[in-house]
Amino acid sequence: MDFGLVLQTDPPASGVVDLMKRAEGAGFTYGWTFDSCVLWQEPFVIYSRILAETNTLRVGPMVTNPGTRTWEVTASTFATLNDMYGNRTVCGIGRGDSAMRVAGRKPNTLARLGEAIDVIRDLAEGRETRVDGEPVRLPWVREGRLPVWMAAYGPKALALAGQKADGFILQLADPYLTEWMVKAVRQAAADAGRDPSDVKICVAAPAYLTADDSPQALAHAREQCRWFGGMVGNHVADLVSRYGEHSGAVPEALTEYIKARKGYDYSHHGRTDNPDTAFVPDEVVDRFCLLGTAEQHVAKLRQLKELGVDQFAAYAMHDAREEVIDGYGERVIGELGD
Repeated sequence: MDFGLVLQTDPPASGVVDLMKRAEGAGFTYGWTFDSCVLWQEPFVIYSRILAETNTLRVGPMVTNPGTRTWEVTASTFATLNDMYGNRTVCGIGRGDSAMRVAGRKPNTLARLGEAIDVIRDLAEGRETRVDGEPVRLPWVREGRLPVWMAAYGPKALALAGQKADGFILQLADPYLTEWMVKAVRQAAADAGRDPSDVKICVAAPAYLTADDSPQALAHAREQCRWFGGMVGNHVADLVSRYGEHSGAVPEALTEYIKARKGYDYSHHGRTDNPDTAFVPDEVVDRFCLLGTAEQHVAKLRQLKELGVDQFAAYAMHDAREEVIDGYGERVIGELGD
């Protein structure tokens, strides 16, 4: 199993770079960041510095979207980084949540997302494609390689990930939901004539290590990670709006908890002090995140690995970022890393 670190690009950018260097030293092989240029600093600028100061770490957004940059700009940016640093980027992409909504736009359609996946990959790897009906190619690309990994929850999005993406990003670590969604992606890949094992599986969720599993330690860990249930709730609310509350299209283990959700202020997005996440119950925090001792993290990660998960990407938006990086390097990655 590979391990990734997920950060917001809060200033100073040097702090993000330092944490990614620390992560590589601890055995992490991927460095991911949010991509919402209004709320945080521009990640692609920071990737160049991260790549320059690490040796093998692969970097990319979790996740970008087809709406905030034109597709040829996105592709050219990835291709430039790859040319400079040796094909060490990965394009995480989705319909768009905070990046679109804080600018007053709706998330992209799945049709637009599917087209963007093909175009961005083709351009970044040097192939000619069509952008807005016009043939386009980046003539300077040589031996470019850009894996495109898609974030998804709903049945149509899961099918699209299986049909087109090089990897599937699931932003929660509940084993039951992971099994359900991985099966959907693998089946869609098979139906499209692909080898299902060619689609890499990445589970991304907050990880918080505690010295023991006392009620006090776990209560603090939950409060540091409760924001995640609110973030996931934005996507779940979209699914409920699209499919209905009890449609069977999406497991109720995913949708049930948002009944008490009243709204969401993106100025607190991904923050431990987010006041709009009080509705998230402890049980959901425990299911969606990795909390507790290193031994408890290893046990849950083994479950996920048995379900076909290739990478665990740890969100580190809490008060113990360095402790999680170092703790994973000392007590977790060696138990599960390939």
